[in-house]
Amino acid sequence: MSLKELYRNRWLRFAFWAILYTAWVVWLGNYWFLLGLIIVFDLNVTKKVKWAFWTKKYKKGEKRNVLLDWLDAIIFALIAVIFINIFFFQAFKIPSSSMENSLMTGDYLFVSKLAYGPKIPQTPLTVPFTHNMMPSGKESYSTAVEWKYRRLKGFGKVERGDYVVFAFPHGDTVLARFPSEDYYTHVRINGRQFVLDNYGPIKVRPDDKKDNYVKRCVAVPGDTLEITDGVISVNGERLPDYEGVQNTYRVVTSGQRLNSMLLDGLGVNSEDAYFNPALPGYEALPLTKKALEGIENLSAVVSVTPDIQKKGGDSSEGYLMIFPFDKSYDWTRDNFGPLWIPEKDATVKLDLSVLPLYRRIIEVYEGHELEVKDGRIYIDGNEADSYTFAQDYYFMVGDNRHNSLDSRYWGFVPENHIVGKPAVVWFSSDKTKPFPKNIRWNRLFKFL
Repeated sequence: MSLKELYRNRWLRFAFWAILYTAWVVWLGNYWFLLGLIIVFDLNVTKKVKWAFWTKKYKKGEKRNVLLDWLDAIIFALIAVIFINIFFFQAFKIPSSSMENSLMTGDYLFVSKLAYGPKIPQTPLTVPFTHNMMPSGKESYSTAVEWKYRRLKGFGKVERGDYVVFAFPHGDTVLARFPSEDYYTHVRINGRQFVLDNYGPIKVRPDDKKDNYVKRCVAVPGDTLEITDGVISVNGERLPDYEGVQNTYRVVTSGQRLNSMLLDGLGVNSEDAYFNPALPGYEALPLTKKALEGIENLSAVVSVTPDIQKKGGDSSEGYLMIFPFDKSYDWTRDNFGPLWIPEKDATVKLDLSVLPLYRRIIEVYEGHELEVKDGRIYIDGNEADSYTFAQDYYFMVGDNRHNSLDSRYWGFVPENHIVGKPAVVWFSSDKTKPFPKNIRWNRLFKFL
């Protein structure tokens, strides 16, 4: 007997789908969904209810209704894609150059949710195939129903060096007219009332409706991270030189502009190659390790100097820009830390010098009331000299180290913000070039 003939047996067909459905319910962890076995039974055995009410059963010789057939196919595809999007893979586009030259602006990715475990939607009432906004500019979701955060079992955990897609931690409050701007940065620099008057109104978003970012994880829970003159060390050991990581350099030439085809061959983005004739040269040219070696060997190049921000130097962006936004921490993008990354169930001693590092975790990510009165710290009304973390945290940095707004600028990424791991680049285009030269053929279906 063939498999096709076996599948026609309603009891064997029911057993097959019942086993698959039960396995999914066990993975989901909500056993109320076992009631769905009633529907599985009826679909395969009794067939008393017309669950696909939009479909039409044709009599022998009856002409098929093309519109109804298309409707049936579209509804089936819609349900299948939504299911895949929630539990398996999600499409994502790289919107900026913060990960160049590892992930390029214009890369289209499939992000694996199975890598770290898919999250159950916290705001399930969402327009299909949207994240948080409609094309019209209105929110595409409703908060009438909100579920608690829960993550299903995945293949592993976030590891040091992984590309990771996550919800932007500062994305809970968004400037409606400038959604790509960091609301909290504007407030620190200009004051809340000024920001509301000039950049408002603001929108508040739940965790799973924050904008998604992609960066490289450079430190995992329990690690101690430090950046010295642009070199990242974790637990006292230098982080590997990942292929594609780039920093900016001050490149002085003998007077002429470097050949654009040469720069393109070295992987330098033409939009970043601004030539200053007064220098003469490039004040901040982003280069990978390989590109740096190529530039240094050019006869037209006089000098190449790394663009490093020193602590307390004139080039420093100031404490209002760099985490933890406190005068006592004289950190820069290139000289940062040491900083301990919180892990679940670990306890840290709390005092006024340590509090700036973990205050947002306590108040926002873990939902406690925190006050400082007369030099003492109170959590939920009780005086506290320590704190135990309820979840894991990560430190994310862009591979385009001097053109990336990352954990150096807004702090830790909570575990409940992790979305998934980029798995494959299925398409890539360069907006600076005309068709068909804009298609990066070497990146199509590139596995990461």
